[in-house]
Amino acid sequence: MRFLDATATRERLPFAALVEALRAMFERGCELPPRQVLELAAPGTTTVTSLVMPAWQQGGCYGVKVVNIAGANSARGLPSLHSTYVLYDATTGVPLAWLDGDEITARRTAATSALAASWLAPREAHHLAILGAGRIARLLAAAHRACRPIERVTVWARSPSAAAALVGELVAQGFAGESAASAEEAVAEAQIVSCATLASEPIVQGRWLRAGSHLDLIGSFTPAMREADDDCFANAAVFVDSDDASTKSGDLIGPIARGVLQAEAIGTLAALARAGLQGRAVGDGRTVFKSVGSALEDLAAAILVHTALEAGR
Repeated sequence: MRFLDATATRERLPFAALVEALRAMFERGCELPPRQVLELAAPGTTTVTSLVMPAWQQGGCYGVKVVNIAGANSARGLPSLHSTYVLYDATTGVPLAWLDGDEITARRTAATSALAASWLAPREAHHLAILGAGRIARLLAAAHRACRPIERVTVWARSPSAAAALVGELVAQGFAGESAASAEEAVAEAQIVSCATLASEPIVQGRWLRAGSHLDLIGSFTPAMREADDDCFANAAVFVDSDDASTKSGDLIGPIARGVLQAEAIGTLAALARAGLQGRAVGDGRTVFKSVGSALEDLAAAILVHTALEAGR
């Protein structure tokens, strides 16, 4: 069994290869049992929530990600979230690798957004707007560059200093990076708008978006969270990475309840992958991708790492 820390895991997940691994996994599919949520009572402190996310392919690999969330850790000077990923042989049960779960999650999330853009964003898209400046936001430009000719990146975040720091990182990576004074200013000219925030109220309004642009929503992974207003979904082609996204994300629950968006009209990345499409899958109208995350994506990333190990890389 191999043990890989964050650096070793990251080095084996280059975005170009990861996007293609995700494309293949969405096409083939895998077994996805419901995520299990465990509440661990911790004496004298708040409860620790543990998420257990398994996935496997018959005759292939079986993986389990465990995410532990301890809200009281901030008072201890510790991160509140820790995750690990263990990969097994699905036929023999033999453990193959222990991977850094945080790296798996962050990089597969950014790469899934890039995969969606490979089908949904304008083919010539070169201007990306990023709303947010956290861990996943910092990966989005590099991930999207694996699928579209991204040259210019505009950043907005609630913290101007965090936005400026991200711009500095982007310039060092070879992008033309710039900060925006407002979310509206950031998205006005962008062909791809990617949101990775913890917002509970919309920070993007549909009337701000450029005609024919692609909107990528990452942050709203609970019913109480929301990054986009209803206008973002009106007359747009909407796609998700998971069949249960419409019941998990406040970005979708609200518009569906208000009749702005029809649940049966929402497409999936699996359907796009199985259709074997190349380039933009829709016409010139607006597209929206809502990501909520899936154990399928974790499994694809973990197998890619293991394949690199087996090849001596």
